[in-house]
Amino acid sequence: MRHRRKQVTLDRKRGPRKALLRGLATSVILYENVNTTLAKAKAVKPIVERLITVGRVKSLNSRRQLMKTLTIESAVNKILVELGPRYAERKGGYTRIIKLGARKGDGAEIAQIQLVK
Repeated sequence: MRHRRKQVTLDRKRGPRKALLRGLATSVILYENVNTTLAKAKAVKPIVERLITVGRVKSLNSRRQLMKTLTIESAVNKILVELGPRYAERKGGYTRIIKLGARKGDGAEIAQIQLVK
């Protein structure tokens, strides 16, 4: 039974799901808006929010925490240099999800996840 289980599995095992979400989070940070399925956008939103919150404080510890999730150095630098100062006064809610409709091939709900300006 799956009572009170909140984690979305995205029909993958733990390793592939973790890799997918890490890559998607990196793309959201680097490009600031990404088109993906609605389920993936909802799953990656808390990860991106947490990364930006950690990056608001520019320190060695923050850099190391970000490197645990983001494997690309430029994404870590972007959070610490650009996004951290941009959202320093904001209490949260750094991302938004906009529904774009159904995908033509399989009818999956497509959404755009983007960083709030």
